[in-house]
Amino acid sequence: MLITAEGLAIKLGGKTILHHVDLTVNRGEIITIVGPNGSGKSTLLRALVGALAPSSGRVTKAAGLKIGYVPQKLQIDPTLPLTVNRFLNLPKRVARVATQNALEQAGAAQLGNRQMSDLSGGQFQRVLLARALLSTPDVLILDEPTQGLDQPGSAAFYQQIEQVRRDLNCAVLMVSHELHVVMAASDRVVCLNGHVCCEGAPEHVASAPEYRALFGTGTGGALALYRHDHNHSHDHHDHHHDHEAAE
Repeated sequence: MLITAEGLAIKLGGKTILHHVDLTVNRGEIITIVGPNGSGKSTLLRALVGALAPSSGRVTKAAGLKIGYVPQKLQIDPTLPLTVNRFLNLPKRVARVATQNALEQAGAAQLGNRQMSDLSGGQFQRVLLARALLSTPDVLILDEPTQGLDQPGSAAFYQQIEQVRRDLNCAVLMVSHELHVVMAASDRVVCLNGHVCCEGAPEHVASAPEYRALFGTGTGGALALYRHDHNHSHDHHDHHHDHEAAE
């Protein structure tokens, strides 16, 4: 176990955001947190990385744990001349080989000399991913990483996350609102609404009454797509994803 939350509660401004949250993050698994707006998803991520102190309960991390974090949004002044390589060297310089390795792992090997202001949304997210990978993290945490990207861009980004997991054998913990992606790309799904409503393998959570109560008829499509992807042959499955990435 890399991170463990036990009986975690968070209060902000006198309001209870999270209560009685138990969660473990294990090496090598991709965990996705889903839930309605205001359910405490981003708050949980902040508590797990140590940016928020628990009101009660505790978060325990493995000794020497390295965390890479990809934020939901990052605003950069478009008038500021800032190359990707320079961005990766802020606030402190990093060896050139390290920045290039991180860009390659993020699928952004050719972007080092580009201006940050000239990047597309998908390229920008890959640079943020590269920044998170500079520390060769044990846990990679992503908060709605494909927000604003189109479907092919989202599919390609999540494929890159899967590749990172294989290369680094790290844990991946992410928040996503894209239920169809969650069902196809996660080892474990955690359904959150102030507390953990249910968790487990995607097919287990998608059929749970608590999940359906939160997401209604939309879960039918998510579960149908999950079953479609996993009931076809391996060759067809790979072809399907290659086609998505190429679009």
